[in-house]
Amino acid sequence: MTYSPHAQKFDAVVVGGGPAGLSCSCELARKGLKVAVLERGRSPGSKNLFGGRVYSGPLERVYGNLRKEAPIERWVKHERMSLVADDGALSIGYDSSGSTSFTAYLSKLVAWMSSKAESQGAVMVTDVRVDGVVMEEGRAVGVVAGGDRIDAGVVVVAEGANRLLCEGMKVTPKLSPGQVALGVREVLKLGSEKINERFGTGGDEGMAWFFLGKPSEYLPGGAFLYTNSSTVSIGLVLYLDEGLQVPSDHVYDILERFKTSPTLKKLLAGGSLVEYGSHLIPEGGPEMMPKRVFGDGYVIVGDAAGLVLNLGYTVRGVDFAVHSGYLAAQAIADAHSSGGFTSQNLAAYGDKLNGSFVVKEMRRHNAIRKLMRKKRVFDAYPRTLVDAARQLYEFDEASPKLIEAGRRSTKGRLSILGMLSDLLLLGRGP
Repeated sequence: MTYSPHAQKFDAVVVGGGPAGLSCSCELARKGLKVAVLERGRSPGSKNLFGGRVYSGPLERVYGNLRKEAPIERWVKHERMSLVADDGALSIGYDSSGSTSFTAYLSKLVAWMSSKAESQGAVMVTDVRVDGVVMEEGRAVGVVAGGDRIDAGVVVVAEGANRLLCEGMKVTPKLSPGQVALGVREVLKLGSEKINERFGTGGDEGMAWFFLGKPSEYLPGGAFLYTNSSTVSIGLVLYLDEGLQVPSDHVYDILERFKTSPTLKKLLAGGSLVEYGSHLIPEGGPEMMPKRVFGDGYVIVGDAAGLVLNLGYTVRGVDFAVHSGYLAAQAIADAHSSGGFTSQNLAAYGDKLNGSFVVKEMRRHNAIRKLMRKKRVFDAYPRTLVDAARQLYEFDEASPKLIEAGRRSTKGRLSILGMLSDLLLLGRGP
């Protein structure tokens, strides 16, 4: 769309056309505010990347016809979790007739969300980089993009995990390697029939599969696989601070070894690569959130606010982002009709976010996040449990008792004290 930045002053300028920014802009435009979305990509969704799963509830609050209109690939009805070691894998599964999450290409989903925002009257400006937020006397009054200044009553910072604007505004410190992970993903085309045959799915059924241990070379992180209609999304997540300790291995080589491992080799045979990408993932938990997600003339939403939760067996990010944008829009609309975009008025967003399931979930599961940073969870535990399973199922004449297999497997790998400390960490909660 051709746009003259000096044509008008917007009520709100949204920096970033991802799930958080688009849900916010759609709700604001629906409420009658003049909204512009500034997106760095050439088209909405072109620079968006994630693993592949979305929990639907928060999106359905914003987009009522989500199930009928959104570009959904499959509904996740099969869950798998595998602990993988050099000589085997131990897996558990859960199958359901219902589902609250679906697989999707984020690029397609975001493009659809963008069309919804535009249909409500939001102005979409693509292929533009925002260089900074204009601050006057401590108040955000607009942004500088492509050498032009765009004025706005409020700036919605939805820039993603790489928080350069927030750092420039001095509302967040510079990111440290321990706060983010690197996610890499490939999409392989297999065809619907092969996917259904190999993964035991059918119709609109999808699978979400998580892996701990060998796939990440026993480093904190993990791997994932999601089935789409005719493709499979497979990827790897490594915490940056841990990954930097293995300079001899490129993350691409680690992913290639995982794809050709005994666990996946036959399942992925004949697949052709159709997409490859990588992105940063906020992994700092509640401690990564800005002290205040609002201020005079601005709010911070989505990944920029650190709103991602990795539980090891599932990851939540898109639904958190969408809900934060939705809550920010409510607070902005109220501020617009009751005295302006002051810090006092926009504080309602902070209250709404803190009282929402998003922050409550992040705090409630913070112990799991801390546990997921311990190397033994990805090294000693997978090796121990796979070794115990090997003893229980592979024997000559005498089968060992369960306690005997457990005792032999933990020897030299796990201590009673270490396991107790992990249990106490989970028991203490946040």
